[in-house]
Amino acid sequence: MKILLDTADVQYIKKAVDLFPVDGVTTNPTILAKTKRPFLEVLQEIRSIIGPQRSLHAQVLSQTAETILVEAGCLVEKLGKNTFIKIPVIPEGYKAMRLLHERGIGVTATAVFTAQQALMAAKAGADFVAPYVNRIDNICGDGVQVVADIVHIFQAGGFETGVLAASFKNVDQVHKCSLVEAQAVTVSEDVFASLTKHPLTDWSVNKFVEDWEAVYGKGTLISPK
Repeated sequence: MKILLDTADVQYIKKAVDLFPVDGVTTNPTILAKTKRPFLEVLQEIRSIIGPQRSLHAQVLSQTAETILVEAGCLVEKLGKNTFIKIPVIPEGYKAMRLLHERGIGVTATAVFTAQQALMAAKAGADFVAPYVNRIDNICGDGVQVVADIVHIFQAGGFETGVLAASFKNVDQVHKCSLVEAQAVTVSEDVFASLTKHPLTDWSVNKFVEDWEAVYGKGTLISPK
C-alpha cells in the first residue's frame, strides 16, 4: 500500500521524505491556502523536494469541464510528470476526467462519499478515487466499508483505478483500509507521526542504551578502535 502525505508544509515534507519511505504528496485548496504563499510556488517547491519519481496530487477549483482542463494543463506544465489532477466528483468533473484521460493526464477523483461515485469516476477514466473515510464516519456512515466496497467493485469490474483513501482521524482507520486492500492512503502530519511511532519502542530503545552504558560507559558506541 502506498502512503502519501496530505500537507503543503514544505519543511515537514522535506524531513519526512528524508526519513521515511513516502510515496507522494496530496494537496487541496484548503491545505494550500494555509501556507499563505503563492500556490504554484508551493507546489513547485513540493515537486522539487519529492522529485519526479513520487506522485503529486493537486486540485482544481473550476466547476466546469472546459475551465478544469485549462487549470489541469497549467498544473501539469508547471509540475511535470507524475502529477495527478484532483477533480471533485461533480457532473462537470466526470466530463473533465474523461477528457483528461483521453489526453493522457493523470486524474484523482476527490470528495468521494459513495461507492457509486467512485464507480462513475473509474468509468470516466480516473486513475485514483479518494473516498473521505472519517468524513463518512462523521455522517453516520462507515468509511472503511465504503473503501472495501469500492475495492470489491473495481476488482469485480476489472478496473485499474486505484483507491486512494483520504480523511483520516486515527491510525486504526488507516490500518483497516490496508486490510481491505486499499491501494494507497493519504494522511495528515499528525496521523503520519502516529503511524511511525509507539511509546514502547522509545522505552525499549532507552532501555537498550541504559543497559549498554551501565557496562561499557556513557556515549560508547559499537565501532572499530
